[in-house]
Amino acid sequence: MTHPFHPLFGQRFELVDRRHTWGLDRVYYYDEQGRLCSLPAAWTSMAPADPYVTIAAGRSYFHIDALQELCRMLRDRRR
Repeated sequence: MTHPFHPLFGQRFELVDRRHTWGLDRVYYYDEQGRLCSLPAAWTSMAPADPYVTIAAGRSYFHIDALQELCRMLRDRRR
């Protein structure tokens, strides 16, 4: 798991399958309880590094579009 804010960050899993489902490239693995789980491949080392995150070199993990969407969501929630 390479997504810096995911609770499983840094853990390793054996890849079971990789599929395009729910509109995303997803990876499948078995968790510690033996349940089949999936994650977006972009959150793992299976996907190429995001150029924005690479260039930001740890200074920013968020794209401006994602931050603007978060602001819209928070504004809508306040109403």
